[in-house]
Amino acid sequence: MKKVLFTMMLTAMVMSATAQNEKKEAQIHDEKKDSVTQAAELNTTMSEVTVKAARTVQKVDGTWIFPTRRQLESSPNGYSLLAKLALPHIRVDEALSSITALSSIGGVQVRINDVAASKEDLLGLDMAGVQRVEFIDNPSLRYGEGVAYVINIVVRKAVSGYVLGADLTNTLTVANGNETLYGKVNRGRSELAFTYDLNYNRFRGEEYDERATYHLESGEAVNLHRRLLSKQDRGLDHNAQLTYSLSDSNYVFQAKLSGNQALRPSESTATMALDDVPYHNNSSSRGNSPSLDLYYHQDFRRHQSLTANAVGTLIKTTGDIVRDGAEAYAYDTDGRTRSLWSEALYENRLKPFTVTTGAQFGQRYSHNVYSGDVEATNSMHTSDAYLFAQLQGRWQHLTYMGGMGSSLRCYRQGERRQHFWLFRPKFMLSYAITDHLRARYAFEVSQHVSQIALVSDVSIRLNQMETLVGNPDIHPNRVTSHDLHLTYTRPGFTTDLQGYYRLNAHCNMEQYIRRDGHFYQTQTNADNACNFFYIQSYNQWDIVPERLSLSAYGGIYRFFNYGEDYAHTYTAYNGGYSLQAYLGRWTLGAYADHGWNFMEGEHRGHQGATWYLSTSYRTKFGLQVALFAQNPFCSNPRTNRTELLSRHIQKTVVQHQRDNGNMITLRLTYRLDHGRRYRDIERKMEHKDTETGILGK
Repeated sequence: MKKVLFTMMLTAMVMSATAQNEKKEAQIHDEKKDSVTQAAELNTTMSEVTVKAARTVQKVDGTWIFPTRRQLESSPNGYSLLAKLALPHIRVDEALSSITALSSIGGVQVRINDVAASKEDLLGLDMAGVQRVEFIDNPSLRYGEGVAYVINIVVRKAVSGYVLGADLTNTLTVANGNETLYGKVNRGRSELAFTYDLNYNRFRGEEYDERATYHLESGEAVNLHRRLLSKQDRGLDHNAQLTYSLSDSNYVFQAKLSGNQALRPSESTATMALDDVPYHNNSSSRGNSPSLDLYYHQDFRRHQSLTANAVGTLIKTTGDIVRDGAEAYAYDTDGRTRSLWSEALYENRLKPFTVTTGAQFGQRYSHNVYSGDVEATNSMHTSDAYLFAQLQGRWQHLTYMGGMGSSLRCYRQGERRQHFWLFRPKFMLSYAITDHLRARYAFEVSQHVSQIALVSDVSIRLNQMETLVGNPDIHPNRVTSHDLHLTYTRPGFTTDLQGYYRLNAHCNMEQYIRRDGHFYQTQTNADNACNFFYIQSYNQWDIVPERLSLSAYGGIYRFFNYGEDYAHTYTAYNGGYSLQAYLGRWTLGAYADHGWNFMEGEHRGHQGATWYLSTSYRTKFGLQVALFAQNPFCSNPRTNRTELLSRHIQKTVVQHQRDNGNMITLRLTYRLDHGRRYRDIERKMEHKDTETGILGK
């Protein structure tokens, strides 16, 4: 409760300081003129509340954020820019180039000009052309299921010149790094771009402690203690991406060829102990994944457009797991996956509304062979079809978006066949109560689809007492959500109060089955429900405009889990804080969050908190040096704590990672460009498959 009171007190303190900030509005307005296209964007934003000289614009599905000139100049890549924006529920790790959604409502999707962006795209982002960042926390029908947040970075199209760059990030306290080279050449309507990156890691500091109690049919309780004595994880892989695009004022064509390949197998070698009796648990895997993405966009008669996208992906993976001692178990995997995904969108920008219709179709075939102690061959054909129509417009102070989607998911596995239909209505309303206060409500019905591996008919033994069993009879479930926002915005200050409620009826819930002294973990639908709601506050304050900014969010979360033979509830607090200071060529930053505390099924999870300090210096010659201290003053931070509350099994697992404590990372970035000129570009899309369907991975 102290953390909740702190967040609420911070909100009150920030709001009381708003009056002081209003005296600086003229100064803020002058400095905003230096940001690329900001004045034009803010003055031409229609159908929404626009606060003069503010960095944010409230939209019906989220917020537009206009980075300041200092934020752009001090950000060598997309990860650095997003970290400075301190988006709620989003953890951006600049040093490790990762973006994580800290919630249970879905993942985060990052796009550039509406194209799903890869890690290579963000590292090679052309910061000079960035116009705005669209943070969509209530994605429309076109984004499909499983996406809770969309971050779309809008960048102007370069029409001349070239850019060459390097991003070399290496951890000084442990063997871990990412070396990236990129380049773009523009001439008229054509652009040729390439990116290459090399990744390596070797971690040795993991600690694992598991205490479990198994209740047998006889009434006897078996207590086991598993712990990690030593472990090493290492990997070496590289990625390459080649992109060609041809664009004019009314069309865009883009072809992208990308590939990922392991230069050596990813290996994990561990020495474990079961009640002080040591044994080994080793695994390795190797894979490659080429992908081809073709995209086309065409404008007609100025207010109509047609967009088409097709992506083909091949995934090949091989691996092995070997466990000796009292829990001796070994098997190999050999997997192949082929997938094709396509999408077509038609948009008609009428007055006073816009009509959007679209269709998506995906086809995937996976063939996985297990040998050794797991003798199985699993082949699965999966197809998805999705149609939707959407209407968006404005009437006086009310902005609306509504539509209907219909999805069909089919899969075939041996003699089993399954079809799942779902109608997916969604609407959003946004009303401007005053020039600075806006209310927004959204309602949606969507579907949740389990991972391919969980619906396979393969069983994998986890240890001498437990086995993971795939269930080919589970099917997608319906998800209903309600989302309410109350947002107050002034120049240099934004506060948002959100209430969210989600119902998961007949959802895929874990179930533990006890049989002959052994325990089987699987998933079922039945009458299960996994519901939750939360209330949270998000605040952002420019304490000193263009110099010092503070962001903080925090909320109370309540989880309800009802399985076939259990009922569990849990209340948690989650929050995060960010502070950024811009001192000429120096940039200083501090970030902290409480991790993600949640309960799903019979597992109660406590993701470890994280915090880091950063400092960077940019020279006049395109070179920037940055230093990151992750989890300082902590030699062995906890990464996760999990509790299993089944009536058959009670288990507590605590994990630490010494390598994450007092971690120091150095990043050197260099950029050389010449003759760059820009113009606006239309939106684009991308989709790439990553699921292998292998159980236990």
